[in-house]
Amino acid sequence: MVSELLKTRFEVAQQQANTKGMEQEQDVVLPNGIRHYEMRVGGSDVPRTGDLVVIDLQGRVAGSGREAFVDTFGDGKRPLALVMGSRPYTRGMCEGVEYVLRSMRAGGKRRVVVPPGLAFGDDGADFGEEHVQIPPGATLEYVVQVDKVSIAPA
Repeated sequence: MVSELLKTRFEVAQQQANTKGMEQEQDVVLPNGIRHYEMRVGGSDVPRTGDLVVIDLQGRVAGSGREAFVDTFGDGKRPLALVMGSRPYTRGMCEGVEYVLRSMRAGGKRRVVVPPGLAFGDDGADFGEEHVQIPPGATLEYVVQVDKVSIAPA
């Protein structure tokens, strides 16, 4: 137990030491149509399938001017914890966000534009508890920040 605590503190210190802000956001367009803008580069290993990933996430329908349908940034809000590669997604996550997470590192932060085919497609989505609907064929804009990447508990 103590060794795990020490390992975690070491990992956090190493991640913070390797994290760097971007002087100018870099626009990257992936072959699948996802665009992302690097706001801050993280400093750990990239997550692998089965790793526990803790993220902060803010998502909006692109060009709608509406409030965020998911927002875990800020005081009193809880980040999302997920096991990489597990489905179904929760709380506003979509395939496009998971795709981008696979190349991020702890401490990293990106603005991401997800095309409809990697978001909620022609069906859209209805988050009943939050009374939020994503219209069919919507392009989504996210801000994604990776807080932690670690081996999932057994």
